[in-house]
Amino acid sequence: MKNIKSILSVMLITILTFTVTSCRDTKKEDDNGMDHDDMEMEHDDMDMNDSSMNSAENKGMTQDKSASDAIVTNYLEIKNALVADNTEAAASSGGKLVSVFEAFEVSNYSEAEQKELKEIIENAKEQAEHIADSPVDHQREHFEILSKDVVDLIAITGTNKTLYQDFCPMYNDGKGAIWLSEIKEIKNPFYGSKMLTCGTMQKEI
Repeated sequence: MKNIKSILSVMLITILTFTVTSCRDTKKEDDNGMDHDDMEMEHDDMDMNDSSMNSAENKGMTQDKSASDAIVTNYLEIKNALVADNTEAAASSGGKLVSVFEAFEVSNYSEAEQKELKEIIENAKEQAEHIADSPVDHQREHFEILSKDVVDLIAITGTNKTLYQDFCPMYNDGKGAIWLSEIKEIKNPFYGSKMLTCGTMQKEI
């Protein structure tokens, strides 16, 4: 009888021990499962945040380039008008360029870039104002300075357009002057029909 009781006691203890161990293992597995799911969710959230930040950054860059492209478009209109010796068309495009400069937003750039852009835009806008209200010779003088400003602006903002930086060695008493063009062929805005093909292409932007 005592032997039977002893055997039963041992079996009972074994069953209890097995049950407790199984419960602990099950809980551990559950905990590990929850931790893994949480980690996956956290990783997904991080990916979404990174994607959102990249999307916002790309959107900002796209908007910046679109704004600079509007400046380039109006600048090229002035250039083409001067190539054609068309004072009225150059004046009209100069007036439009003034408005584009006034609407240009610099807040997406660094503090140093904002300062530089404001200085460039202020000076460039002044040149555009003179082009809008001057005879052709003076328009060309201000276009020379405007060209330098637009080159400096693009160096900061970039552009979606393919441009060519050209150089006229004769203008400004032989000191030379640069301008931007949308075509590889030389069409000189500083002399127009007098020396239409005077100049060389310096580089592609």
